Amino acid sequence: MNTVTALIAEDEAPQRRALQQQLRAAWPELEVVAVCEDGLSALDAVAQHRPKVAFLDIRMPGVSGLDVARQVVAQGGLVVFTTAYEDYAIRAFEAGAADYLLKPVQDARLAQAVERMRARLAETRAPDMRSLIDDLEARLRPQGDRLIRWITASVGDSVRMIAIDEVLFFQAQDKYVRVVTADDESIIRMSLKELLGGLDPDVFWQVHRGVLVRVQAIDRVRKDELGRHQLSVKGRNDVLPVSGAFQQRFRGM
Repeated sequence: MNTVTALIAEDEAPQRRALQQQLRAAWPELEVVAVCEDGLSALDAVAQHRPKVAFLDIRMPGVSGLDVARQVVAQGGLVVFTTAYEDYAIRAFEAGAADYLLKPVQDARLAQAVERMRARLAETRAPDMRSLIDDLEARLRPQGDRLIRWITASVGDSVRMIAIDEVLFFQAQDKYVRVVTADDESIIRMSLKELLGGLDPDVFWQVHRGVLVRVQAIDRVRKDELGRHQLSVKGRNDVLPVSGAFQQRFRGM
């Protein structure tokens, strides 16, 4: 019998460890070939190990679980999503092309998902998950009151209100995030992960683990002498890194 290989991608360490332990009990013969804490490392692991099953947190820093899922599916693998958000999950999974687990993961529910994965692995034809992933992505897109319209930044003893329409890019720096406009910049404590949940993905692109940039503010993308991609921002001298996982965004631009 062929070994079933698996990848786990979960950005919360306690839940990552718990899922590993639960899988050892629910699926003893499963070989977990990679355990990742963010989407970028998960993409690298998918390319290296080509897992047959991936357990993916939908929301992860760097690259979402949906982006990782596309790579897994493209290589003929199956996906089980983990999520804390029941409202959009259930309807999207009605087609049965994949499975999902609500956090915290319950042993009985995991056992059910394992049986479903075993049954699908025994099938000669893998299900088409592209429409499911597109549906989930549409449901995750922030709308209405979920969209961030203002950023609040502390400046000395005062508070500055920055309209989201003024922001050119966000850049993570240590425990803070740099918010840059055409003529000023500020520091906020909100993480990039929190920002991603409230920004329109058609307006702001993540181009690196630590960078979100307004698409209209991008001047050009070029390679440096070491072959690394960097982008320049209109009206600014800043040069921002572009990681390999996001370079496909610029093809054809």
